[in-house]
Amino acid sequence: MILANGSGLSLLCAMAGAAYVLPAALLSQLGAKPARLVLMLAWALHGLLLAWGLLADEPRFGFAPALSVTAWLALAIYGIESRFYPQLPSRKALMVAGGVGLLTLALSWLYPGQALHASASVWLPVHLALGIASYGLFAAAAVHAWLMNRAEVRMRQISAPAGGLPLLTLERLTFRFVSAGFVLLSATLLSAVLFGESLYGNGTAWRWDHKTVFSLLSWVVFAVLLLGRARFGWRGRRAARLLYGGTTLLLLAYVGSRFVLEIILQRSA
Repeated sequence: MILANGSGLSLLCAMAGAAYVLPAALLSQLGAKPARLVLMLAWALHGLLLAWGLLADEPRFGFAPALSVTAWLALAIYGIESRFYPQLPSRKALMVAGGVGLLTLALSWLYPGQALHASASVWLPVHLALGIASYGLFAAAAVHAWLMNRAEVRMRQISAPAGGLPLLTLERLTFRFVSAGFVLLSATLLSAVLFGESLYGNGTAWRWDHKTVFSLLSWVVFAVLLLGRARFGWRGRRAARLLYGGTTLLLLAYVGSRFVLEIILQRSA
């Protein structure tokens, strides 16, 4: 789905990789605003690679492309947010974003995944899109939870310099991302229930495997988090721990299971 061999794709991948490297390597020389523009250029080139892969004769998907799309979505969220919230951390965030983008781009080039056959269900792209979109939202929520914890620590340290988004704003954004991700994750699981036989074939309406188990466990964790937030006002480190735990379980669901199948066991699903 992401990358295929070809000189055009190789050049495009190299350009995107170079654009991701620049903000991380030359931030002090470029400054925050030019570095952000270069990062957005890398994001655009990255998106072009994703779109090119979708139109390929033999689209592929796997653990590395899933990480690549997740990073691309998280960068899109960061780009939009930075317009509305200029107080967001910029220097370290740009370095980390460039590094993550480059890493996932390299992984998707090295491990492009397995071919999606033309006979696959028409519901499979919808199912995958819902699942990966939830990955991106929960990744954004986890980043905001980390920023929220850091802001909370700074509030306790009187000598620490003020800056960044207010704690309540970070908390509100975190749970908005969690709520949106939960809706998409629920839709992903519902599509597997309603169209399972079409998705998996062989008369299998529901398949109990590692991906399904970890997905359900993550759904339960996020449901408990949102319920605890609504009923008991959970916040701070307790909420962050549940969010990190649910995100880890979700990461193990598709990315983890596909990594084991593709890299360790070297066989198809």
